[in-house]
Amino acid sequence: MFVGASPDARLVSPWLGDHTPSAGSSASPWDRVSPSPIPIRASGSSDRSSVSRRGGRSHQHTFSVLSSQPLEEGEKPFVSEEHNPEITEDMRLEMEYTSDRAWYDREEGNTLFDSNSSSFFFGDEVSIQKKEAELAKKLVRRDGSKMTLSQSKKLSQLTADNAQWEDRQLLRSGAVRGTEVQTEFDDEDERKVILLVHDTKPPFLDGRVVFTKQAEPVMPLKDPTSDMAIISRKGSALVREIRDKQSQNKSRQRFWELAGSKLGDILGVEKTAEQIDADTAEVNEEGEVNFKEDAKFAQHMKKGGEAVSDFAKSKSLAEQRQYLPIFSVRDELLQVIRENQIVVVVGETGSGKTTQLTQYLHEDGYTANGIVGCTQPRRVAAMSVAKRVSEEMETELGDKVGYAIRFEDVTGKNTIIKYMTDGVLLRETLKDAELDKYRVIVMDEAHERSLNTDVLFGILKKVVAQRRDFKLIVTSATLNAQKFSDFFGSVPIFHIPGRTFPVKTLYSKSPCEDYVAAAVKQAMAIHVQSPAGDILIFMTGQDEIEAACYSLAERMEQMAASTKDVPKLLILPIYSQLPADLQAKIFQKAEDGARKCIVATNIAETSLTVDGIFYVIDTGYGKMKVYNPRMGMDALQVFPVSQAAANQRAGRAGRTGPGTCYRLYTENAYLNELLPSPVPEIQRTNLGNVVLLLKSLKIENLLDFDFMDPPPQDNILNSMYQLWVLGALSNVGGLTDLGWKMVEFPLDPPLAKMLLMGEQLGCLNEVLTIVSMLSVPSVFFRPKDRAEESDAAREKFFVPESDHLTLLNVFLQWKEHQYRGDWCNDHYLHVKGLRKAREVRSQLLDILKTLKIPLTTCGHDWDVIRKAICSAYFHNAARLKGVGEYVNCRSGMPCHLHPTSALYGLGYTPDYVVYHELVLTTKEYMQCATSVEPQWLAEMGPMFFSVKDSDTSMLEHKKRQKEEKTAMEEEMENLRKAQAEDERRNKEKEREKRAKQQQQIATPGLRQGSSTYLRPKKFGL
Repeated sequence: MFVGASPDARLVSPWLGDHTPSAGSSASPWDRVSPSPIPIRASGSSDRSSVSRRGGRSHQHTFSVLSSQPLEEGEKPFVSEEHNPEITEDMRLEMEYTSDRAWYDREEGNTLFDSNSSSFFFGDEVSIQKKEAELAKKLVRRDGSKMTLSQSKKLSQLTADNAQWEDRQLLRSGAVRGTEVQTEFDDEDERKVILLVHDTKPPFLDGRVVFTKQAEPVMPLKDPTSDMAIISRKGSALVREIRDKQSQNKSRQRFWELAGSKLGDILGVEKTAEQIDADTAEVNEEGEVNFKEDAKFAQHMKKGGEAVSDFAKSKSLAEQRQYLPIFSVRDELLQVIRENQIVVVVGETGSGKTTQLTQYLHEDGYTANGIVGCTQPRRVAAMSVAKRVSEEMETELGDKVGYAIRFEDVTGKNTIIKYMTDGVLLRETLKDAELDKYRVIVMDEAHERSLNTDVLFGILKKVVAQRRDFKLIVTSATLNAQKFSDFFGSVPIFHIPGRTFPVKTLYSKSPCEDYVAAAVKQAMAIHVQSPAGDILIFMTGQDEIEAACYSLAERMEQMAASTKDVPKLLILPIYSQLPADLQAKIFQKAEDGARKCIVATNIAETSLTVDGIFYVIDTGYGKMKVYNPRMGMDALQVFPVSQAAANQRAGRAGRTGPGTCYRLYTENAYLNELLPSPVPEIQRTNLGNVVLLLKSLKIENLLDFDFMDPPPQDNILNSMYQLWVLGALSNVGGLTDLGWKMVEFPLDPPLAKMLLMGEQLGCLNEVLTIVSMLSVPSVFFRPKDRAEESDAAREKFFVPESDHLTLLNVFLQWKEHQYRGDWCNDHYLHVKGLRKAREVRSQLLDILKTLKIPLTTCGHDWDVIRKAICSAYFHNAARLKGVGEYVNCRSGMPCHLHPTSALYGLGYTPDYVVYHELVLTTKEYMQCATSVEPQWLAEMGPMFFSVKDSDTSMLEHKKRQKEEKTAMEEEMENLRKAQAEDERRNKEKEREKRAKQQQQIATPGLRQGSSTYLRPKKFGL
């Protein structure tokens, strides 16, 4: 292994068989080594070969350096153990805050990055520009003219020659001894591999087959130029201000703390247990933790919540049930259900439909020979409603009444009423297409139109047609029930009268520029002036919730300092990914005299009932996941909510008493700028997983599937094309063996493919870690005033060939240091992000075990891992155009290496890279790039790339392409013939069956084949 030479040689020496030391490493080891006649042997096999090793012979020299420690085989020379300047308690808190903000805000089970939260990339504009300028400076001649790319390669060759000369001089001087000296040098230039790019499309995607009735993409905005749309794009100034203030306060170094500092080490001052932040989770051999324990809401919900409002205090549960609007129409409702197989029930928020409907069905005897299932769009809703129903039925949660959410099933053999998320029911349809154990399914909150709900509509419509004993009840809080009724064939709509208590709605006089600041101001005004009652504020995401809570707490402190008797305010955040114990807190009673102020995302819009809420503050915005088919990626963006959602939010104030809803937008905006109902998720997201799921349910033609709102043509074609490219769909659009396996993973299709390729290439363990690290936001932390130190710490982890391998290295180092929190803080890493990645890893490992896929490892040959990454992201391949500048091989779109990428430490720019996704900031930057060999691209993605072998190969290449196309056409033609034949056979069978069932009419005296009508012999007279 080559340990060190001149700084230039470190960058470009072609002998670097091992990884290249990063630019941030210390000065050359030669500075410290004194020559001695007795050299120490330090040869060993390389950990991983560098990208620089192309075809031909590699000239690998292994040097021995005096008085330096020999590196044993298997030792990872990536991270030096020296400590950074100490990370303080405040900084640790900030790291937790930013890591929380980054991933709590994302929807469950998604791997997308928030468009307006902290970017994946680090470094302010100034430091990035500085790095780019340094690189450009190297490529300018003395007279100021710029070099071309080939001339810059000449320059790197020149430095390589100098490095070889230096190395030879060192060998001759006896300062070092080469254990393997290459005397014959190949002067032949390596042949440059030329990659040919072509775009093959399978016949089933060339436009002849139509997959959807919706041609145009759907915009989740009514008018992009309206005030609310512009404000939503701008974001809140208060949030930015608070973020800056917190990062300044918390990253100040506490120089008076000795523990962990160099002086502290000398004096023997040890860190406290709190500072070490040791990991308490039990981790087995394979790095698996028991992720199911942490997610359990049941144990936090068992503590009975106390009543808060006068209504709840003064009436027993039975009396409260009778007071609900649904009670007055109980008998009529049950009569309608008895008479019809499908019923649409419309009731405003607070009518009691979610909790009472299942109990009425139980009382009416529907649970005698099956279960009553009720689906909810959100986990917290399923859990809290199940608890309430179990209390009303006076049974333990998990006995007669239970719930099932992802990774947690609180049901038993006695369960007759089961609440679940729609995703859970969708998974059940994979195993049992006719849902035999269910007698009735109640699809609650159907107006939310989540992706799973829309797919379930189509599936349940078929189940109803096949089972006469099965009933389906669709409930909706909004008045677009006619659409549901028409979809199921003009089924009856049953209206539940009025809301429990009246709600007064107040609008803002003018549009609010900063909705977070306006919401905080309004909450303070209510708290000081209005009578008792809890407040509920609707925000868009975790970032804004944190800012609002911080700002409220700050204002309360200022008030407490200026006036003596300020009433207490208990500030509670809630969002879908908040830990279970903190989510359960909002249902618990506040201390005496305190007013609760709950700051929530749209999670609190629907079935979540918090007792005692009298005031609702509606900002008018929410986060939505939107797919851009041209970029091929999802993004979470802030949009104005729909009128239906705004009415839902107002309804929250009238659950336990007459309430008030403050809308922070004008009445004109409500009427003219908001859509009447939200755009269904299926029309605005990536459909890769949906297509996989439908194909696995044996729905070959997607046009046959009953979508209530069909997805746009662009989205479906893109998703199917991506699946075909990854090998999940065959040339005729059927599911392949790989596709069947991919269905099992709750991951984006490319990540699922990467996992399955990891199994084939024998590096599953490592790929599993990379996939789980990509499923959480960036684990690196960069405080503004400690930027250089955090950059240096990050560079220690760099694996120069790949950002993906850098993430793997971070995880392995964390594992080696017993998953300790203080080690993460010292190296500017988010411990929460890493723990979340470990949890995701355990969940995926669980799925691999059920599929009986063994865990394999590739040891230190990390090139194989790069090949696995290439197999999943070859459609995102880019080739070198200039220094640090690439173009996408297929679309020609410019993409740039970010200066914080590990590939900058490689010393030269690799010819080909693949990237995870493009992020648009000041330029199009590649997020998470890995250098790859062109041969791999041709091997893994033959539909896009092939290697040019010889001068004649262009003709052969075109010939081969033509042959492939005709083969595909033939395949498609054969399929069409087979389908036509099947159809003919089915029709014939049907005809025979009908002929058998038809009863013959007895006609005695009729001669077979003769007609009863006798024609006269001749005409005329």
